[in-house]
Amino acid sequence: MPDNPIITFQNVSFSYNGAPVLQNASFGVGERDLVCVIGPNGGGKTTLLKLILGLLRPGEGEVRVFGESPGRARRRIGYMPQHIRYDPQFPVTALEIVLMGRLGRRAAGPYSKQDRVIALRALEEMDMADFAGRLLSELSGGQRQRVLIARALACQPGLLLLDEPTANVDAAVEAKLFTTLRRINERMAVMMATHDLGFVSEIVEHVICVNRTLAIHPTSDITGEVIREIYGGDVRMVRHDHRCSEEGHEHHGIS
Repeated sequence: MPDNPIITFQNVSFSYNGAPVLQNASFGVGERDLVCVIGPNGGGKTTLLKLILGLLRPGEGEVRVFGESPGRARRRIGYMPQHIRYDPQFPVTALEIVLMGRLGRRAAGPYSKQDRVIALRALEEMDMADFAGRLLSELSGGQRQRVLIARALACQPGLLLLDEPTANVDAAVEAKLFTTLRRINERMAVMMATHDLGFVSEIVEHVICVNRTLAIHPTSDITGEVIREIYGGDVRMVRHDHRCSEEGHEHHGIS
């Protein structure tokens, strides 16, 4: 357990309609930690994030965030969900999406100049400032992911939660995201759920492995045996070490 943790789970269990999803989970996250949560689909990754957000309540045990109940701490958390549902015909721009992250930080009424400055700064941090006026429907999947992360940053959180941030992105975009998250981690804790073990190996030293039960491993200890225990079978981990040149991308070091 880190000193002065901003997230603590103490013997937490949770079930959906009597079916256990998380059992007796205990861990802590420090104020400058960068943590990945890995595991199979349905293994409890998203449930873990929703317990931190206070969207779900544990059946047993206790969750504390910034020393408070998750519901009271929610305004200090930036969250990017795994999926976003939207009407592609609805004319909403990237900037308007990011401004939604300011809703819990302002009084009623129109967005202020400061709100717009903060939203544009978040887009710039995600390399999306040039797309502020673009409709969400005109953006690629990876660009929409970055807009959603910018929306999470616009609330100026102390903790950033990301659910599958590398979904729908290619290797080059993933590498940029890696650099950006390391920079964001200099000022806040970052916790992400992902199934991308190659991404995990690049960005963190320790991971939280969830498949109903929970274990914490150093990245160097994620061996084939550990992966089989987590996923119930073999999962191939591919690491892309790449560099860009005028001739294109070069990939090497696949293992």
